[in-house]
Amino acid sequence: MNTVQAKGGFQSANPHALATILETSETRSIIAASDIFDIRGIKLWARNQPVSRALQEKLMDRALSKPLETCLIAEDGVSNTTLKTAIEQLMASHGPLTPLLQPHQAILVRGTSLLRLHPVVQLLLTACETARPAAFTHAIEAMAVAGALMKAQSADDRLVAVAMMAGLLHDIGEMYIAPEFGEADADKALDVDSYRQLVVHPHVGQLLLTQLTDYPKDLARAVAEHHEHLDGSGYPHRLQKDQLSALGKLLAATEAALAALREPGATLHHASVALRVVPGEFDDHLAGPLSAAARSVAPMKARQDLDDLHSALAQLDVALQSAMNRLDTVLPPLPSEGLQRAADLSRYLLHKLRGGWNESGLWSPGAIGTEQAAEAEAVLDQLKARLFAIERVARLSVGELSTDDQDVLNALCRSLINGVS
Repeated sequence: MNTVQAKGGFQSANPHALATILETSETRSIIAASDIFDIRGIKLWARNQPVSRALQEKLMDRALSKPLETCLIAEDGVSNTTLKTAIEQLMASHGPLTPLLQPHQAILVRGTSLLRLHPVVQLLLTACETARPAAFTHAIEAMAVAGALMKAQSADDRLVAVAMMAGLLHDIGEMYIAPEFGEADADKALDVDSYRQLVVHPHVGQLLLTQLTDYPKDLARAVAEHHEHLDGSGYPHRLQKDQLSALGKLLAATEAALAALREPGATLHHASVALRVVPGEFDDHLAGPLSAAARSVAPMKARQDLDDLHSALAQLDVALQSAMNRLDTVLPPLPSEGLQRAADLSRYLLHKLRGGWNESGLWSPGAIGTEQAAEAEAVLDQLKARLFAIERVARLSVGELSTDDQDVLNALCRSLINGVS
Protein backbone atom coordinates (compact mmCIF):
# COMPACT_ATOMS: atom_id res chain seq x y z
CA MET A 1 0.00 0.00 0.00
CA ASN A 2 1.50 3.31 -1.05
CA THR A 3 -0.81 5.42 1.06
CA VAL A 4 2.04 7.56 2.31
CA GLN A 5 5.54 7.27 3.56
CA ALA A 6 4.16 6.25 6.94
CA LYS A 7 7.01 3.83 7.55
CA GLY A 8 9.61 6.53 7.72
CA GLY A 9 9.68 9.86 6.01
CA PHE A 10 8.58 11.52 2.77
CA GLN A 11 11.51 10.50 0.59
CA SER A 12 9.37 9.83 -2.49
CA ALA A 13 6.40 11.71 -3.89
CA ASN A 14 3.06 10.35 -2.74
CA PRO A 15 1.00 9.73 -5.91
CA HIS A 16 -2.26 11.10 -4.47
CA ALA A 17 -0.75 14.31 -3.08
CA LEU A 18 1.27 14.77 -6.28
CA ALA A 19 -1.77 14.30 -8.51
CA THR A 20 -3.66 16.94 -6.50
CA ILE A 21 -0.74 19.38 -6.65
CA LEU A 22 -0.35 18.88 -10.41
CA GLU A 23 -4.06 19.42 -11.00
CA THR A 24 -3.81 22.62 -8.98
CA SER A 25 -0.80 23.78 -10.99
CA GLU A 26 -3.02 24.04 -14.08
CA THR A 27 -4.87 27.03 -12.60
CA ARG A 28 -2.60 28.26 -9.76
CA SER A 29 1.03 29.36 -9.75
CA ILE A 30 3.09 26.63 -8.11
CA ILE A 31 6.84 26.84 -8.58
CA ALA A 32 9.93 25.08 -7.30
CA ALA A 33 11.26 27.06 -4.36
CA SER A 34 14.57 25.20 -4.69
CA ASP A 35 16.22 22.78 -7.09
CA ILE A 36 14.76 19.29 -6.81
CA PHE A 37 17.34 16.47 -6.71
CA ASP A 38 16.94 12.74 -6.43
CA ILE A 39 18.86 10.87 -3.76
CA ARG A 40 21.79 10.33 -6.14
CA GLY A 41 22.20 14.06 -6.74
CA ILE A 42 20.60 14.20 -10.20
CA LYS A 43 18.69 17.44 -10.74
CA LEU A 44 15.09 16.73 -11.70
CA TRP A 45 13.58 20.22 -11.64
CA ALA A 46 15.12 23.68 -11.50
CA ARG A 47 14.47 26.38 -8.93
CA ASN A 48 11.77 28.90 -9.95
CA GLN A 49 10.51 26.58 -12.69
CA PRO A 50 6.70 26.34 -12.70
CA VAL A 51 5.30 22.95 -11.82
CA SER A 52 3.71 21.05 -14.71
CA ARG A 53 2.59 17.52 -15.58
CA ALA A 54 6.12 16.82 -16.80
CA LEU A 55 7.24 16.75 -13.18
CA GLN A 56 5.29 13.54 -12.63
CA GLU A 57 7.47 11.65 -15.12
CA LYS A 58 10.63 13.06 -13.58
CA LEU A 59 9.60 11.90 -10.11
CA MET A 60 8.39 8.44 -11.05
CA ASP A 61 9.79 5.89 -8.58
CA ARG A 62 12.55 8.31 -7.53
CA ALA A 63 13.75 8.74 -3.99
CA LEU A 64 14.38 12.43 -3.38
CA SER A 65 17.11 14.20 -1.47
CA LYS A 66 14.44 16.41 0.15
CA PRO A 67 10.68 15.86 0.49
CA LEU A 68 8.90 17.27 -2.56
CA GLU A 69 6.51 19.29 -0.38
CA THR A 70 9.41 21.33 1.03
CA CYS A 71 10.66 22.18 -2.48
CA LEU A 72 7.44 23.73 -3.83
CA ILE A 73 5.56 26.91 -3.06
CA ALA A 74 2.13 28.17 -4.09
CA GLU A 75 2.67 31.80 -5.09
CA ASP A 76 -1.02 32.67 -5.28
CA GLY A 77 -2.17 30.17 -2.71
CA VAL A 78 -4.35 30.10 0.38
CA SER A 79 -3.61 33.00 2.72
CA ASN A 80 -4.94 34.45 5.95
CA THR A 81 -7.18 36.63 3.82
CA THR A 82 -8.54 33.49 2.15
CA LEU A 83 -9.38 32.03 5.54
CA LYS A 84 -10.97 35.27 6.77
CA THR A 85 -13.17 35.42 3.67
CA ALA A 86 -14.12 31.77 4.06
CA ILE A 87 -15.16 32.27 7.70
CA GLU A 88 -17.22 35.33 6.76
CA GLN A 89 -18.93 33.39 3.97
CA LEU A 90 -19.67 30.53 6.34
CA MET A 91 -21.28 32.96 8.76
CA ALA A 92 -23.30 34.60 5.99
CA SER A 93 -24.59 31.27 4.68
CA HIS A 94 -27.02 30.88 7.60
CA GLY A 95 -26.39 27.14 7.52
CA PRO A 96 -26.81 24.64 10.36
CA LEU A 97 -23.61 25.83 12.09
CA THR A 98 -24.68 29.48 12.33
CA PRO A 99 -26.31 29.29 15.81
CA LEU A 100 -23.10 27.81 17.23
CA LEU A 101 -20.71 30.15 15.45
CA GLN A 102 -22.58 33.46 15.45
CA PRO A 103 -21.92 34.41 19.11
CA HIS A 104 -18.18 34.00 18.44
CA GLN A 105 -18.04 35.62 15.00
CA ALA A 106 -15.72 38.48 15.99
CA ILE A 107 -13.07 36.29 17.61
CA LEU A 108 -13.25 33.69 14.82
CA VAL A 109 -12.70 36.33 12.15
CA ARG A 110 -9.95 37.88 14.26
CA GLY A 111 -8.42 34.46 14.80
CA THR A 112 -7.76 33.93 11.10
CA SER A 113 -5.17 36.72 11.23
CA LEU A 114 -3.30 34.88 14.00
CA LEU A 115 -2.86 31.65 12.03
CA ARG A 116 0.64 31.02 10.70
CA LEU A 117 0.63 29.12 7.40
CA HIS A 118 3.84 27.15 7.01
CA PRO A 119 4.81 26.90 3.30
CA VAL A 120 4.17 23.14 3.22
CA VAL A 121 0.74 23.59 4.79
CA GLN A 122 -0.03 26.53 2.50
CA LEU A 123 0.86 24.40 -0.53
CA LEU A 124 -1.35 21.51 0.55
CA LEU A 125 -4.27 23.75 1.55
CA THR A 126 -4.05 25.46 -1.83
CA ALA A 127 -4.12 22.10 -3.59
CA CYS A 128 -7.05 21.05 -1.43
CA GLU A 129 -8.99 24.26 -2.12
CA THR A 130 -8.51 23.85 -5.87
CA ALA A 131 -8.73 20.10 -6.48
CA ARG A 132 -10.72 18.87 -3.47
CA PRO A 133 -13.11 21.75 -2.69
CA ALA A 134 -15.46 19.66 -0.51
CA ALA A 135 -12.52 18.71 1.70
CA PHE A 136 -11.45 22.36 1.91
CA THR A 137 -14.96 23.39 2.94
CA HIS A 138 -14.85 20.71 5.65
CA ALA A 139 -11.50 22.10 6.87
CA ILE A 140 -12.97 25.62 7.12
CA GLU A 141 -15.99 24.32 9.03
CA ALA A 142 -13.75 22.37 11.40
CA MET A 143 -11.60 25.46 11.92
CA ALA A 144 -14.67 27.48 12.88
CA VAL A 145 -16.28 24.82 15.09
CA ALA A 146 -13.05 24.05 16.93
CA GLY A 147 -12.53 27.75 17.58
CA ALA A 148 -16.10 28.20 18.80
CA LEU A 149 -15.89 25.21 21.15
CA MET A 150 -12.62 26.52 22.55
CA LYS A 151 -14.04 30.01 23.04
CA ALA A 152 -17.10 28.52 24.76
CA GLN A 153 -14.66 27.41 27.48
CA SER A 154 -13.68 31.08 28.05
CA ALA A 155 -10.33 30.61 26.33
CA ASP A 156 -8.25 33.60 25.24
CA ASP A 157 -7.51 34.58 21.63
CA ARG A 158 -4.28 32.59 21.52
CA LEU A 159 -5.91 29.31 22.53
CA VAL A 160 -8.81 29.93 20.17
CA ALA A 161 -6.30 30.42 17.34
CA VAL A 162 -4.54 27.15 18.27
CA ALA A 163 -7.87 25.32 18.15
CA MET A 164 -8.70 26.95 14.81
CA MET A 165 -5.34 25.89 13.37
CA ALA A 166 -5.87 22.33 14.57
CA GLY A 167 -9.33 22.26 13.03
CA LEU A 168 -8.03 23.60 9.74
CA LEU A 169 -5.31 20.95 9.54
CA HIS A 170 -7.04 17.97 11.15
CA ASP A 171 -7.60 16.14 7.83
CA ILE A 172 -4.41 17.16 6.06
CA GLY A 173 -3.38 13.51 6.01
CA GLU A 174 -6.25 12.79 3.62
CA MET A 175 -4.21 14.44 0.87
CA TYR A 176 -2.12 11.27 0.91
CA ILE A 177 -4.92 8.78 0.28
CA ALA A 178 -7.13 8.36 -2.78
CA PRO A 179 -10.05 10.84 -2.78
CA GLU A 180 -12.61 8.03 -2.94
CA PHE A 181 -11.42 6.82 0.47
CA GLY A 182 -12.19 10.13 2.18
CA GLU A 183 -14.06 10.20 5.47
CA ALA A 184 -17.15 11.80 3.90
CA ASP A 185 -18.01 8.30 2.67
CA ALA A 186 -16.62 6.44 5.67
CA ASP A 187 -19.97 5.59 7.22
CA LYS A 188 -21.61 4.50 3.99
CA ALA A 189 -19.67 3.56 0.89
CA LEU A 190 -16.38 2.11 2.13
CA ASP A 191 -15.81 -1.59 2.49
CA VAL A 192 -13.36 -2.80 5.13
CA ASP A 193 -10.35 -2.91 2.79
CA SER A 194 -11.04 0.68 1.75
CA TYR A 195 -11.59 1.63 5.37
CA ARG A 196 -8.08 0.41 6.10
CA GLN A 197 -6.84 3.09 3.70
CA LEU A 198 -8.84 5.77 5.47
CA VAL A 199 -7.82 5.01 9.05
CA VAL A 200 -4.16 5.88 8.47
CA HIS A 201 -4.86 9.53 7.66
CA PRO A 202 -4.67 10.87 11.26
CA HIS A 203 -1.22 9.27 11.63
CA VAL A 204 -0.12 10.57 8.24
CA GLY A 205 -1.21 14.07 9.23
CA GLN A 206 0.82 13.83 12.41
CA LEU A 207 3.90 12.64 10.50
CA LEU A 208 3.61 15.43 7.98
CA LEU A 209 3.29 18.17 10.59
CA THR A 210 6.09 16.68 12.70
CA GLN A 211 8.57 15.99 9.91
CA LEU A 212 7.91 18.75 7.38
CA THR A 213 6.80 21.75 9.48
CA ASP A 214 7.77 23.49 12.70
CA TYR A 215 4.31 23.49 14.26
CA PRO A 216 4.15 22.52 17.96
CA LYS A 217 4.07 18.81 18.72
CA ASP A 218 0.84 19.30 20.65
CA LEU A 219 -0.85 20.39 17.43
CA ALA A 220 0.46 17.38 15.52
CA ARG A 221 -0.64 15.09 18.35
CA ALA A 222 -4.17 16.50 18.30
CA VAL A 223 -4.38 15.90 14.54
CA ALA A 224 -3.43 12.28 15.18
CA GLU A 225 -6.23 12.00 17.77
CA HIS A 226 -9.12 13.59 15.90
CA HIS A 227 -10.91 10.26 15.30
CA GLU A 228 -10.24 8.84 18.77
CA HIS A 229 -13.08 8.56 21.32
CA LEU A 230 -12.85 8.60 25.09
CA ASP A 231 -14.37 5.12 25.33
CA GLY A 232 -11.80 3.50 23.02
CA SER A 233 -14.15 3.17 20.05
CA GLY A 234 -12.19 5.50 17.76
CA TYR A 235 -9.20 5.02 15.46
CA PRO A 236 -6.41 4.49 14.63
CA HIS A 237 -5.17 3.53 18.13
CA ARG A 238 -8.41 3.17 20.15
CA LEU A 239 -7.12 5.57 22.81
CA GLN A 240 -9.16 6.15 25.95
CA LYS A 241 -9.84 9.03 28.34
CA ASP A 242 -6.63 10.67 29.56
CA GLN A 243 -4.63 9.08 26.75
CA LEU A 244 -6.08 11.85 24.59
CA SER A 245 -4.86 15.41 24.81
CA ALA A 246 -7.30 18.23 25.55
CA LEU A 247 -6.92 19.54 22.00
CA GLY A 248 -7.39 16.02 20.63
CA LYS A 249 -10.66 15.69 22.56
CA LEU A 250 -11.83 18.98 21.10
CA LEU A 251 -11.01 17.86 17.54
CA ALA A 252 -12.76 14.52 18.10
CA ALA A 253 -15.95 16.31 19.16
CA THR A 254 -15.63 18.71 16.22
CA GLU A 255 -15.25 15.85 13.77
CA ALA A 256 -18.21 13.90 15.16
CA ALA A 257 -20.46 16.97 15.07
CA LEU A 258 -19.58 17.75 11.47
CA ALA A 259 -20.04 14.11 10.44
CA ALA A 260 -23.61 14.22 11.78
CA LEU A 261 -24.28 17.35 9.73
CA ARG A 262 -23.46 15.58 6.46
CA GLU A 263 -26.92 14.04 6.39
CA PRO A 264 -29.44 15.92 4.21
CA GLY A 265 -31.58 18.22 6.32
CA ALA A 266 -29.43 17.80 9.43
CA THR A 267 -29.42 20.55 12.04
CA LEU A 268 -27.45 21.26 15.19
CA HIS A 269 -29.86 18.92 16.96
CA HIS A 270 -28.32 16.03 15.04
CA ALA A 271 -24.80 17.16 15.92
CA SER A 272 -25.82 17.49 19.56
CA VAL A 273 -27.27 13.97 19.55
CA ALA A 274 -24.07 12.60 17.98
CA LEU A 275 -21.99 13.88 20.91
CA ARG A 276 -24.18 12.47 23.67
CA VAL A 277 -25.86 9.36 22.27
CA VAL A 278 -23.25 7.00 23.77
CA PRO A 279 -22.23 7.88 27.35
CA GLY A 280 -18.53 8.56 27.75
CA GLU A 281 -17.75 8.78 24.04
CA PHE A 282 -16.99 12.53 24.02
CA ASP A 283 -16.18 15.20 26.58
CA ASP A 284 -19.42 16.48 28.14
CA HIS A 285 -17.97 19.99 28.39
CA LEU A 286 -17.67 20.04 24.59
CA ALA A 287 -21.15 18.64 24.02
CA GLY A 288 -22.68 21.40 26.17
CA PRO A 289 -22.15 24.33 23.78
CA LEU A 290 -23.63 22.35 20.91
CA SER A 291 -26.67 21.39 22.96
CA ALA A 292 -27.16 25.00 24.04
CA ALA A 293 -26.92 26.26 20.46
CA ALA A 294 -29.30 23.53 19.28
CA ARG A 295 -31.95 24.71 21.71
CA SER A 296 -32.14 27.98 19.75
CA VAL A 297 -32.98 26.11 16.55
CA ALA A 298 -36.47 25.16 15.42
CA PRO A 299 -37.39 21.60 16.49
CA MET A 300 -36.43 18.78 14.16
CA LYS A 301 -39.01 17.17 11.93
CA ALA A 302 -39.16 13.39 11.74
CA ARG A 303 -38.80 11.76 8.32
CA GLN A 304 -41.21 8.91 9.10
CA ASP A 305 -44.48 8.49 10.95
CA LEU A 306 -44.68 7.15 14.49
CA ASP A 307 -45.66 3.60 13.51
CA ASP A 308 -42.65 3.25 11.19
CA LEU A 309 -40.37 4.81 13.80
CA HIS A 310 -41.61 2.42 16.51
CA SER A 311 -40.98 -0.49 14.14
CA ALA A 312 -37.44 0.71 13.38
CA LEU A 313 -36.72 1.17 17.09
CA ALA A 314 -37.96 -2.33 17.87
CA GLN A 315 -35.76 -3.69 15.09
CA LEU A 316 -32.69 -2.00 16.53
CA ASP A 317 -33.54 -3.22 20.03
CA VAL A 318 -33.65 -6.80 18.75
CA ALA A 319 -30.46 -6.33 16.75
CA LEU A 320 -28.55 -4.99 19.77
CA GLN A 321 -29.69 -7.82 22.03
CA SER A 322 -29.08 -10.43 19.35
CA ALA A 323 -25.56 -9.17 18.74
CA MET A 324 -24.75 -9.39 22.45
CA ASN A 325 -26.26 -12.87 22.78
CA ARG A 326 -24.58 -14.34 19.71
CA LEU A 327 -21.13 -12.88 20.22
CA ASP A 328 -19.78 -15.77 22.28
CA THR A 329 -21.58 -18.51 20.36
CA VAL A 330 -19.61 -17.88 17.16
CA LEU A 331 -16.19 -18.23 18.81
CA PRO A 332 -14.41 -21.62 18.91
CA PRO A 333 -13.53 -23.06 22.36
CA LEU A 334 -9.94 -21.81 22.08
CA PRO A 335 -10.01 -18.73 19.84
CA SER A 336 -6.84 -17.20 18.46
CA GLU A 337 -5.50 -14.02 20.01
CA GLY A 338 -6.82 -11.93 17.13
CA LEU A 339 -10.34 -13.37 17.33
CA GLN A 340 -10.44 -12.99 21.09
CA ARG A 341 -9.34 -9.37 20.76
CA ALA A 342 -12.09 -8.69 18.21
CA ALA A 343 -14.70 -10.36 20.42
CA ASP A 344 -13.61 -8.53 23.59
CA LEU A 345 -13.60 -5.18 21.82
CA SER A 346 -17.00 -5.82 20.23
CA ARG A 347 -18.48 -6.88 23.57
CA TYR A 348 -17.19 -3.74 25.28
CA LEU A 349 -18.50 -1.42 22.56
CA LEU A 350 -21.86 -3.20 22.40
CA HIS A 351 -22.19 -2.70 26.14
CA LYS A 352 -21.57 1.04 25.62
CA LEU A 353 -24.19 1.13 22.87
CA ARG A 354 -26.67 -0.63 25.09
CA GLY A 355 -25.98 1.97 27.75
CA GLY A 356 -26.82 4.69 25.26
CA TRP A 357 -29.98 2.83 24.28
CA ASN A 358 -31.09 2.45 27.89
CA GLU A 359 -30.44 6.10 28.72
CA SER A 360 -32.32 7.28 25.64
CA GLY A 361 -35.59 5.71 26.79
CA LEU A 362 -36.21 4.39 23.27
CA TRP A 363 -36.98 0.97 24.70
CA SER A 364 -40.31 2.44 25.85
CA PRO A 365 -42.15 3.29 22.60
CA GLY A 366 -45.18 4.53 24.52
CA ALA A 367 -43.04 7.40 25.82
CA ILE A 368 -42.30 8.61 22.29
CA GLY A 369 -44.92 10.94 20.91
CA THR A 370 -44.95 13.29 17.96
CA GLU A 371 -42.87 15.93 19.78
CA GLN A 372 -40.12 13.44 20.61
CA ALA A 373 -40.15 11.58 17.28
CA ALA A 374 -37.47 13.59 15.50
CA GLU A 375 -34.92 13.33 18.31
CA ALA A 376 -35.70 9.62 18.71
CA GLU A 377 -35.07 9.24 15.00
CA ALA A 378 -31.73 11.05 15.28
CA VAL A 379 -30.69 8.82 18.19
CA LEU A 380 -31.75 5.77 16.17
CA ASP A 381 -29.61 6.87 13.23
CA GLN A 382 -26.57 7.43 15.44
CA LEU A 383 -26.90 4.09 17.25
CA LYS A 384 -27.20 2.25 13.94
CA ALA A 385 -24.12 4.03 12.62
CA ARG A 386 -22.19 3.04 15.75
CA LEU A 387 -23.25 -0.59 15.33
CA PHE A 388 -21.83 -0.68 11.82
CA ALA A 389 -18.69 1.03 13.11
CA ILE A 390 -18.19 -1.77 15.66
CA GLU A 391 -18.11 -4.26 12.82
CA ARG A 392 -15.33 -2.30 11.13
CA VAL A 393 -13.39 -1.83 14.36
CA ALA A 394 -13.60 -5.59 14.99
CA ARG A 395 -12.18 -6.35 11.55
CA LEU A 396 -9.41 -3.79 11.93
CA SER A 397 -8.35 -5.11 15.33
CA VAL A 398 -7.58 -8.73 14.44
CA GLY A 399 -4.37 -8.51 12.42
CA GLU A 400 -3.45 -11.48 10.21
CA LEU A 401 -5.82 -14.48 10.39
CA SER A 402 -5.88 -18.01 9.03
CA THR A 403 -8.60 -18.92 6.53
CA ASP A 404 -10.60 -20.71 9.24
CA ASP A 405 -10.29 -17.75 11.60
CA GLN A 406 -11.36 -15.42 8.81
CA ASP A 407 -14.55 -17.44 8.43
CA VAL A 408 -15.18 -17.12 12.16
CA LEU A 409 -14.55 -13.38 12.01
CA ASN A 410 -17.05 -13.06 9.16
CA ALA A 411 -19.64 -14.89 11.25
CA LEU A 412 -18.88 -12.67 14.24
CA CYS A 413 -19.30 -9.52 12.16
CA ARG A 414 -22.54 -10.79 10.62
CA SER A 415 -23.87 -11.29 14.14
CA LEU A 416 -23.12 -7.62 14.90
CA ILE A 417 -25.13 -6.12 12.05
CA ASN A 418 -27.68 -8.85 11.42
CA GLY A 419 -31.13 -7.33 11.08
CA VAL A 420 -29.92 -3.72 10.83
CA SER A 421 -30.63 -1.85 7.62
